[in-house]
Amino acid sequence: MSRLIAIAGKGGVGKTTVAALLVMRLLQRGCKPVLAVDADPNTCLDAALGVNVVKTVGGVREDSRKFAQERTVRGMDKKRFLELRITESLVESDDFDLIAMGRSEGPGCYCYANNVLKAVLNAMVSRYPYVVLDNEAGLENLSRRIVNKVSLLVIVTDPTGRGFETVRRLHKLSREMEITYDRLAIVVNRLRRQELPAGAEELRIATGADIIVGLPEDDNILSISEQSGNLRHLSPDNPVFTGMDSILEMI
Repeated sequence: MSRLIAIAGKGGVGKTTVAALLVMRLLQRGCKPVLAVDADPNTCLDAALGVNVVKTVGGVREDSRKFAQERTVRGMDKKRFLELRITESLVESDDFDLIAMGRSEGPGCYCYANNVLKAVLNAMVSRYPYVVLDNEAGLENLSRRIVNKVSLLVIVTDPTGRGFETVRRLHKLSREMEITYDRLAIVVNRLRRQELPAGAEELRIATGADIIVGLPEDDNILSISEQSGNLRHLSPDNPVFTGMDSILEMI
């Protein structure tokens, strides 16, 4: 059974960093192979994990418009061609693989390509015991049912009142969109103090979160992130991994 961890939150709170750290901690704990899914159009999870995306699913979907009226492509039916191209977008590493969604949809109908995409991604997900999905800001990808079931939804926020209010709105929106998940974790990122800020426990209760975790602001992570560097060089003893362990204990 695949365990799917989906990362959500507003822009700029460190979703991609948290996603990369979760992938790394899974690998350090021997939980592999892992499939990392970069669903942010900016496509930066690959850099954080030290790999390089060449093809994106968005590019494949865009190309599909060129032969949308054709019944066959190079001797194979259109569905098989799309499946093959999407699979070719996979970046393979030693202990994990990564697939990037790429840019958002342009004008025109993508219904057929999106349906093929969902089918291929769900088949792909089923082959990995652990999947980490880094979403774009908001809940768009989850609302489109790109994946069928989320084992753990992680909402990332900064340690501000405005950030906490955004978490409340995202949680309410997830209910309105009927996004289903087994467990919910809230991550308060970039803490400058050891304790969680005021209102953290009230936020956990209001959202029904199973856990709320604080991650300290770390100079090493900040430096690596500012340079779009590889977080895999981070020491396994870094204190942020204590928070990662608390989250992973839930799955």
